[in-house]
Amino acid sequence: MPRLRIILGLLLLVAPALALATDNASLFQHYQTLLERHLTEQELPGDGLVSAFDYEEALRQEDTQTLLGQQADALAAFDPAGLAGKARSVAFWINAYNFFMIHQILTERPDGELVSSVWDYGGRLNPFRDNIFQRSLFTIGGQDYSLDQMEKDILLGEGYQQRGWMDARVHFAVNCAAVGCPPLRKAIYTEDNLETLLTENTRLALNTPRHLTIDGSTLRLSAIFDWYRMDFGEEAGSVRSFIRQWADTDVGARANQTNAIDYIDYDWALNQPDNFPELSQ
Repeated sequence: MPRLRIILGLLLLVAPALALATDNASLFQHYQTLLERHLTEQELPGDGLVSAFDYEEALRQEDTQTLLGQQADALAAFDPAGLAGKARSVAFWINAYNFFMIHQILTERPDGELVSSVWDYGGRLNPFRDNIFQRSLFTIGGQDYSLDQMEKDILLGEGYQQRGWMDARVHFAVNCAAVGCPPLRKAIYTEDNLETLLTENTRLALNTPRHLTIDGSTLRLSAIFDWYRMDFGEEAGSVRSFIRQWADTDVGARANQTNAIDYIDYDWALNQPDNFPELSQ
């Protein structure tokens, strides 16, 4: 009997950790709090969507740095090798990417000021320093990752492709903290809502003029479709086929009637409320 009590006691101690290891909602609870407080989602005419994160307001809150630290610590202690199945794994890496992007903006502030664009960290404007997507700054399970590793090497990489887990709709879920990105959502991605959110976010983006417009016979698309055309082609056969598959029926039909594709200039300004005219209308 004493031995049974010991075993039961150990199980009670381990159970919360096991739950945390398999439940994205629990693992990302501090990130969820930040989203609920500081992210605004705005529906647009035509069933589109924009969202903005209020970094300035977040910095004014006394417990923001605590929340960022608690979330970063939880991920540093979490071993992603224990993730089971496509939905749980894909949801985890989308959440991790989006959290660490916000974490970066709020914690690395040159001269104490928010950057105006992620390129302020290096890359295009400072070619002598790796851009923020290439820098291995983010610790998960004791290993340092870059944002590019999370997106391109894992979510869209060969390993997931071989398992049948690669999904081009991920391009409409990861958010690079820029106005030109598909909208960040208040909901944490989980095993249960992954399919719904990937489908919804892709459809909403394709209803938003920042990502798709039709100008006469020209289909104008977010530069994402240019940069990652191979991903869309491998999944659906072509960019147009991808749009027909995931856009609203009328959008897909109208897009199919165009005979040229052009790309919309990508807006790299920080995705804060002041940079979205739609939020002041």
